[in-house]
Amino acid sequence: MLAATALLFGSPAALAAPPALAPEVEREVIAPEGVTFKPSPSDEEGAVDRFAEYTLALERRDFAAAYAMLRLSFQAANPRLEWEMNLRKRTTLWADGRIRPLRLSWYLDPAGQPSGLYAAFDFRGDREDRTMDCGYVVVHRATPADGWTVVRTDTSEVPADLIEDGVPKADVLQQLPCYLGKGIATNF
Repeated sequence: MLAATALLFGSPAALAAPPALAPEVEREVIAPEGVTFKPSPSDEEGAVDRFAEYTLALERRDFAAAYAMLRLSFQAANPRLEWEMNLRKRTTLWADGRIRPLRLSWYLDPAGQPSGLYAAFDFRGDREDRTMDCGYVVVHRATPADGWTVVRTDTSEVPADLIEDGVPKADVLQQLPCYLGKGIATNF
């Protein structure tokens, strides 16, 4: 599992410390007009830790653990059996991919959403069979005293016939739920 975490974040992880994002991961911060905000190292550690726990639980096919990380309103909109059944139908999703975060976007108190801090992780997962996953996971924390919960996630599987030189074909790119950014030019 430590090897998977090291692949996920670009550096070996200590047992007690949350994984750190690789330096090449793009970052952006979006805050309400007139508000200056910069996430703290503990903000990033907590958000990254939740992202890592969630994606590793899905990789292990530990659906109970992954579901427990979802915000209650997400659970209410996605009953457990239906949510798990949909994931089980996609047998290759999360199964053997090397997940690499490509961008971390911070949102402070976005309009129309419950208040708090949101971290959106766009990622790419490459598999041995030359297929890939592309998606995002959004985590939320209402106050600094609260834990992080998963509030939104979307992932697409890209088959090998829609990939050229490690990059999804141009007509596929606009259909993917993630931002590939530097990931398009990077052959993992």
